Amino acid sequence: MPEVAIGLWCIAGFLGIGVAATILGGRAIATPLVYGATLLVALGAVLLALTTLLGGAAPSTVVLPIGLPGIGAHFRLDALSAFFMLVVNLGAAAASLYGIGYGRHEHSPMRVLPFFGPFLAGMNLVLLAADAFSFLLSWEFMSLASWTLVVAHHREPANIRAGFIYLAMASFGTLCLLLAFGLLAAPGGDFTFAGMRGATVGGSAAALATLLALVGAGSKAGLVPLHVWLPLAHPAAPSHVSALLSGVMTKVGVYGFIRIVFDVVGDFSSWAGLVVVLAGGATAVLGVLYAVMQRDLKRLLAYSTVENIGIVFIGLGLALAFRANGQGPAAALALTAALFHVFNHSVFKSLLFFGAGAVLTATGERDTEKLGGLIHRMPQTAVVFLIGCMSIAALPPLNGFVSEWLTFQAILLSPQLPQWGLKFAVPAVGAMLALAAALAGACFVKAFGVVFLSRPRSPAAAQATEVDGFALTAMLTLAWICILAGTLPGLVVDALAPVARQLAFVALPPQAGLPWLSLVPIADSRSSYNGLVIFFFLVASGTMTAAVVHRLASRSTRKSPIWDCGYPLDSPVTQYSSSSFAQPIRRVFGTVLFGVHETVDMPRPGETRAGRFRMRVRDPAWRFVYGPLARGVLRGAVRLNRLQFLTIRRYLALVFAALIVLMLVVAIWR
Repeated sequence: MPEVAIGLWCIAGFLGIGVAATILGGRAIATPLVYGATLLVALGAVLLALTTLLGGAAPSTVVLPIGLPGIGAHFRLDALSAFFMLVVNLGAAAASLYGIGYGRHEHSPMRVLPFFGPFLAGMNLVLLAADAFSFLLSWEFMSLASWTLVVAHHREPANIRAGFIYLAMASFGTLCLLLAFGLLAAPGGDFTFAGMRGATVGGSAAALATLLALVGAGSKAGLVPLHVWLPLAHPAAPSHVSALLSGVMTKVGVYGFIRIVFDVVGDFSSWAGLVVVLAGGATAVLGVLYAVMQRDLKRLLAYSTVENIGIVFIGLGLALAFRANGQGPAAALALTAALFHVFNHSVFKSLLFFGAGAVLTATGERDTEKLGGLIHRMPQTAVVFLIGCMSIAALPPLNGFVSEWLTFQAILLSPQLPQWGLKFAVPAVGAMLALAAALAGACFVKAFGVVFLSRPRSPAAAQATEVDGFALTAMLTLAWICILAGTLPGLVVDALAPVARQLAFVALPPQAGLPWLSLVPIADSRSSYNGLVIFFFLVASGTMTAAVVHRLASRSTRKSPIWDCGYPLDSPVTQYSSSSFAQPIRRVFGTVLFGVHETVDMPRPGETRAGRFRMRVRDPAWRFVYGPLARGVLRGAVRLNRLQFLTIRRYLALVFAALIVLMLVVAIWR
């Protein structure tokens, strides 16, 4: 049986689980059965993806007698789809394991369980689709299935608004992809990807298709300013679904862009790389600035996803530019960095959302201002959440550092590019990436410190308890993947070689046989990285320091007043809060980029009332793009509403006028 057929059977399994969940109804046994079944199917899909990616199997294709008449539905499994299938189903397996325990706390399980399996099926269908019709149908199925999960807690008005905005942006993205496929299929009328690759598309049509693919797929991935649905929808969903939306589904958007631009369009000019690099740089910086200013823990993580998607698109833009200029090794380096970060982000962002879900389950709070001190109440969750924070902050020897370091190595090769626009833009984007990395560190120092350190700021935080074993096992597994991918990055780079060879026509040199498992992306004389040595150095130095301190330190007890940060009151409210931590960054960037409005109400001398501080952060995308657009549509709708109250004679006159105009258009067109 061809590999793609096995993948289709896995998809059928996910769909069957959705049907079974509907039949089981609200029975108590439904939650462990559904999530246990999706875990098994997802692990089977992971095994299939690994076998295809590492085994060097030739691409396999299946044509089913459905879809467009005379064309059918084409499905294909190659190295690119196998890699993203690994990413999707690894996240699905972790979310399913997490959901076995987390699902017991779900108030309305029948609003989640029947749609969980179909959502996973939709993402996998997108990866296997090999013609435009099947791709768009799978894309819409994925969007609708995920929408049902976003509005699972439908009694909250904010969730309904998030679902509406998500559907609107998803529909807009699908429209752009439909137009892109129409342009690519126009010369021969063949809607299969194989036929589009062989078609001769003009320069302007290919350029427009590339831009439409960037907008259509970028809206699903979360590129600025198409990101507005993401910080609304991801926090609205249950936490294990949020992990799938943020850590996995956004990668399906990245896959859509790569499949269309790198694989189907194929030939393009260097300007495409310039546009994508600039879009990625702006997305990375704005995304992390949004994240720093958030109080809601899940909303912070959602905005952080925007930043990491920007990092991925920086690598993809560099790969486009290098490939357009015939610089294969540099293109392979940039593409490998982007794909490595796709994998890394899916792992550590799922881990962080699981940690946020554990905090929410234990305390009932997502507001970081009402948390604190959880390291004493939830020590195991605190450890794995810290690993996730270190990974996303790109600290060695964890996996987030490796992919960002590879991206910087690709940026350092940009002087080889002949176009002056790229010579100026890429170093500027490199500076933006460095700024984003620094701000990400500050953001997650804030996230971990305010949530897990200091003293509890609310009774809920003071009474929290550790979560169940299923959730801890899922988080611990992802934490170990973060460590292994960071200390043994050469193995991951070698696994990505078939994808780089497929899209950039060349791969990085084999890394597994290098001494000490080092990573040498270009040459020994230029740069190298050894995560294993750094890991052992950190462990050894930390152990020796602790031993020396315990050996030589005095055992006498010394007492002194604790540092009270300048506040004499022994109260948790005098601690550094989430808002105060972000204040310096907010003062620098907030007024210019976000229109931050702060209101301080301080009591007069002698008054006993409490002081109040209010802050409002407005997303510039809403201020300058979607807000004016929505108001314009509303004004137009109000004016067009008069057409509903015309007389019969006026309706007939309007129809007659429309016919005259259409006839004139046809006559002029001829």
